[in-house]
Amino acid sequence: MILPIYAYGSPMLRKETDPIDENYPDLSALIDNLYETMYKAKGVGLAAPQIGLPISVFVIDSEKMEEGNSPAIPIKQVFINPEIVEFFGENATYSEGCLSVPGIHEDVVRKESIRLWYLDENFVEHEEDFTGVPARIIQHEYDHLQGKVFVDKLSSLRKTILKRKLRDISTGKVDVEYKIK
Repeated sequence: MILPIYAYGSPMLRKETDPIDENYPDLSALIDNLYETMYKAKGVGLAAPQIGLPISVFVIDSEKMEEGNSPAIPIKQVFINPEIVEFFGENATYSEGCLSVPGIHEDVVRKESIRLWYLDENFVEHEEDFTGVPARIIQHEYDHLQGKVFVDKLSSLRKTILKRKLRDISTGKVDVEYKIK
């Protein structure tokens, strides 16, 4: 089921999420809905708060992203109750966008690699290193679980320049090809 995506300005995007356990109702359907909604909106990641659920779950599919001149190794994965254990490597700048902040793409600095602890959709524990584009997508989606959006990482000057666009998004004055709330 394709669900509406909460837009910048929604209080839901500012809430820290709660962990879930294997008894979370209809988790499999939720995961399917996250993927279906993300694909319909042409995204590469989607976190539960973006569809109105304050729980620690996100999905990514990096197949459509490229790194430099060569495609990144695609990762399609569900992350439940993730925790970033470590940031490492160089700082890397990349133009980011967000389904909750449509029409805005800005350079964001993030670490090029992370070590992440998480549960998969079967509640199997993993601790894994991610680098490049997958690490960036994971950090972006992880921020949503912390009540943050990528524009929070911009300088005060950039936020001032974007103020009108952000206000328009928060009041629904934005043209997108997917449902927003």
